[in-house]
Amino acid sequence: MSEATPTEMTGGCVCGAVRWTLTEPPLGAAYCHCKRCQRRTGSSSSLNALTAPGSLEVTAGEELVVTWRPEDGWPKSFCGECGSALFGQHPKRPEVFIVRLGSFDEDPGVKIHYRQFTASAAPWEPIPDDGLPRFEGRAPAPEPKQA
Repeated sequence: MSEATPTEMTGGCVCGAVRWTLTEPPLGAAYCHCKRCQRRTGSSSSLNALTAPGSLEVTAGEELVVTWRPEDGWPKSFCGECGSALFGQHPKRPEVFIVRLGSFDEDPGVKIHYRQFTASAAPWEPIPDDGLPRFEGRAPAPEPKQA
């Protein structure tokens, strides 16, 4: 495993078995308040960074990555050893991922753009008045550009 260059970002799971590198900065980030993310994370929402096409590389522990493929959503991958949520993959563009912000080693310095699925927000944790645009369902975000 090589060390990251200054333009690369790294991350991984809590047990350290799975490691990843981003070769380009994230394009942006967003909160998701859907029920699936609540159940997957055990919290009120998930915070994910959108990657540039082809910029995510698993550098260690690829054989430990387990992926759940829901019929109507993005496949979700996690470490099969410790259960850490790592990333999701675009169902129609497999070179595009969202990376869980909690799996970054350092601050990715990414701007958070919006909150989606707010109609499903957990009633026990009100969404803060942070000025981010809110969407009751999926945000009408543009598709990532082709590489």
